[in-house]
Amino acid sequence: MRYADGGGLTAAGRQRREAVRRQVAELFERKIKPLEVAQRLRVSRKSAYRWHQLWRDGGIEALDSRRPSGSRCRLSPRCLGKLAAYLEEGPAAHGWVEDQVWTAARVATLIGGKFHVPTASRVPPG
Repeated sequence: MRYADGGGLTAAGRQRREAVRRQVAELFERKIKPLEVAQRLRVSRKSAYRWHQLWRDGGIEALDSRRPSGSRCRLSPRCLGKLAAYLEEGPAAHGWVEDQVWTAARVATLIGGKFHVPTASRVPPG
């Protein structure tokens, strides 16, 4: 699983992570200190102190897991399907004939050219 698909965790792993965070909130509400929370739940002291700060500043909601970071995808599902097909064709089919390697810069160039989406870097084929 890719990190963008859920933090590198399976659905069961995400559920376990959320269960730990709910326990953390319950312990903090009972005035248990972060060091003891770390020991009880077998998490790092650093995590326990960070969670305590979040909980103190924003309550239980502040302990909720965040979505994967990064900007949202600007391609529609239909365009993503087309992109997958373009990538399957290989770099040579799109002008990069010196090797058969997709790089991030080449994919960005392909996306910008085919879908007219501005990208951070563009590399001319060739």
